[in-house]
Amino acid sequence: MFKGLFTALITPFKKGNVDWDAFVRLIEYQIKSGVGGIVVCGTTGESAVMSEQEYKQTVELCVKTVNGRVPVIVGTGGNDTARTIEKTKFAQKAGADAALIVTPYYNKPTQEGLFLHYQAVHDETTLPIVLYNVPGRTGVNIGIDTVARLSGLSRIVGIKDATPDLMRPLRLKMAIERKDFSVLSGEDASIVAFLAHGGDGCISVTANVAPTLCAALHQAWERKDWSEIERLRDLLLPLHDAMFVETNPAPVKYAAAQLGFGDGSLRLPLCEVSEKSKEIILTALHSTGVAE
Repeated sequence: MFKGLFTALITPFKKGNVDWDAFVRLIEYQIKSGVGGIVVCGTTGESAVMSEQEYKQTVELCVKTVNGRVPVIVGTGGNDTARTIEKTKFAQKAGADAALIVTPYYNKPTQEGLFLHYQAVHDETTLPIVLYNVPGRTGVNIGIDTVARLSGLSRIVGIKDATPDLMRPLRLKMAIERKDFSVLSGEDASIVAFLAHGGDGCISVTANVAPTLCAALHQAWERKDWSEIERLRDLLLPLHDAMFVETNPAPVKYAAAQLGFGDGSLRLPLCEVSEKSKEIILTALHSTGVAE
């Protein structure tokens, strides 16, 4: 079962191209800071605007750099089931530990369509699958009953649930019979409440720039150190908020650039954050001690 802190890794750019040196340094920074795993080529990694060659090179370099020190979960989802199967097979061949598969966007499948989509990927591949529910981006929500039904497939091992509904982890835990099914948050700011309602961990955007603090919070949770949990929760809140002051991953890429990971550039249709947002991000980086 996947649990604890996973970083939803950015793909650092330099003048719009992948900054491979910064990418490797960022991975090393994450591992040395104590994160429990890496998620590569997800939403935060801008996989939607990568060429096929860039996507494959990014996955392969991540797996090679991590070298088994922590689990690597690769984003392989899309709105085309056949293409999702193809990308999942590639991740499998590259040595990933699991695939993170977002609900098909734009198509707006029914709950039955969602089940059949994930079942098809499950049946055509051998990699463990983590469902990814982010209705604010995709326009479709995986129902609790559908997740419970999918959990009956042996290699569907968990879900990243990026919704503001803090009853979801509790309802998921109650609906799913398997004790080894991971329920992971995709919302940094509410992680303590998510864990309190039965969640197992977080796939974090903020951890790109504050991996030590984010890891410390999860470690404090394991120890049941309530005062430290409260301290870190409150300390990190302004940074969590700043990472979503504009559309992800624009804020976190700007923040990462302040720490020497890429130049903060993105690819259209995403663009650099505004001057006002930069001030908010810089203030948050300083207040948490991430940047001097």
